[in-house]
Amino acid sequence: MTTRAATPAEGQAFTRLWSGFLSARVLVAVALLALQLAGLALGQPVTAALLGAGGAYLAATVALRWLHPTSPAPRHASVRWLSSIGIDLITWTGLQWLQLQSQDPMNYAPLYGFSVLMAGVLGTRTTALGTAAAATIALLALAWWAGVRSGSDTTGPYLGAALTGTAYFIVAWLAHQLSARLLREQQHAEQSRIAARTQEAISHMVMEHASDGILVLDRRSQVRLANPMAQVLLGQSTPGGTPLALAPEARWQPLVQLVHQTFSEAQAQAADITILHEGQSPMGLRTRTWLTTTHHRAQGDDLDVLCVVFLQDLRAMEAQLRTEKMAAMGRMSAAVAHEIRNPLTAIVQAIQLLQEELTDTGQQRLAEMVRQNAERLTRITEDVLDIARVQHQMGHAGSTALALDSAVQRIVHEWQASHPDRAPSVTLQAPDTQVPFDAEHLRRVLVNLLDNAQRYASGAPDALQVLTQGGGGAPAYVQVWSDGVPLERSVEQHLFEPFFSSESRSSGLGLYISRELCQRHGARLHYARKPLVTAGGSTQGNAFTITFRAASRPAGSAALFDTIVV
Repeated sequence: MTTRAATPAEGQAFTRLWSGFLSARVLVAVALLALQLAGLALGQPVTAALLGAGGAYLAATVALRWLHPTSPAPRHASVRWLSSIGIDLITWTGLQWLQLQSQDPMNYAPLYGFSVLMAGVLGTRTTALGTAAAATIALLALAWWAGVRSGSDTTGPYLGAALTGTAYFIVAWLAHQLSARLLREQQHAEQSRIAARTQEAISHMVMEHASDGILVLDRRSQVRLANPMAQVLLGQSTPGGTPLALAPEARWQPLVQLVHQTFSEAQAQAADITILHEGQSPMGLRTRTWLTTTHHRAQGDDLDVLCVVFLQDLRAMEAQLRTEKMAAMGRMSAAVAHEIRNPLTAIVQAIQLLQEELTDTGQQRLAEMVRQNAERLTRITEDVLDIARVQHQMGHAGSTALALDSAVQRIVHEWQASHPDRAPSVTLQAPDTQVPFDAEHLRRVLVNLLDNAQRYASGAPDALQVLTQGGGGAPAYVQVWSDGVPLERSVEQHLFEPFFSSESRSSGLGLYISRELCQRHGARLHYARKPLVTAGGSTQGNAFTITFRAASRPAGSAALFDTIVV
């Protein structure tokens, strides 16, 4: 017959019970021998056989307790613990038989109850009832032997043995039922504990990786728990698990007031609040609050009521919403841009011809304004079309082997010709390095990076720098650095997303297209805040770095990205 494997909880419970019964057997043996010695001292007819049996039983219980402390398989027929019950039954029967022969007044029959209890708790129902039956048969046999030996009426001993045996059956049944119930309760408690630990681990993982800030506050506006994103939004952490109080911070008063409103009205709240961080632009947060239900109303203690607060950066939400909307409208935008490009070109040409005929200064100024805005619309149209072109070329990866230093120097020189007020500092340290990149695409990427860098750089002579590095086994790269102020975290997170810009007059497509072009050639465009040496010493600045993959094609290979133009 196939038996069910024991669960860890069942095994642990059986081990404790087994150890307890082994210790109890030792105590019973010690008490039995002590009573026999006391009876001998008082002049009772305790024979050497009785003392020998008590001493042997004590030695056997001690040996089993110390030599086999671990338990056998629970609820299964194991030689180890079934043999211990058998030894007990034989011992009690032998002691009772010797008592009848020696006329010792001590009655050993109640000791059968210990064996029945042990079988009922540790064994199956069959084992428990079988032990009770064996004890009953032993008592009936001893009653018969006593009647045969004395030659008197054995009706009384038979009835006493039958009554005692009936009690043993009841004890075996009840002990087994109680043991099974306790085991089920322990298994249920173990399963609940495992489920709680699993839930806690999942909740911790969700908290750690949630994109929203999550705070848990009490009535005193102390932060009990804050996930990493919430700590970023708070601008500080809670080291050592010490509760962080928001109430003293004036900048967090809108959040504190919303939490107090949640507690006072005992219902969830939602609001958009503005937080003023010192030295930074205002931060808009979409805030939602809920109350937990882990309070103790019966004890009148409301301090255990906690408020869970979800924080979302409004700027990030707006950027994501804008990105999703523009992605959905991407194909339509490309079609519309294609249709309006030709009329815009006609407008630009017409206004240029009109400017040649105008002599009035005011009219020329208005015409120039029309021309500039028409050209701006043309650039935006080209940016939208470039996105469609880049996405159309997703499967292509052709590149030419390009001499890095000469290409960068030529591109910077051309850019400087159109920006005479800017003179980037150029450091070329990759004289013999070739990179797999299309020359026109590299020009497009570097022009975008230089335009962005000069927009935020200071007026210092070396505020704008271009560096190359190659050779020595390390990947080659080109870096555009400026001494601009650090980017806000909300801007940095969406820096390379399409249509995301911190300026209202920008289309937000330059960095996105630049990154897409780099990825098509196996290169990587990334942003970092790093220091460079300037005339004023080591200066922190914004660095955009293109890291190239190793060249795998000889010079002259065909480029497949020649449809993207400026």
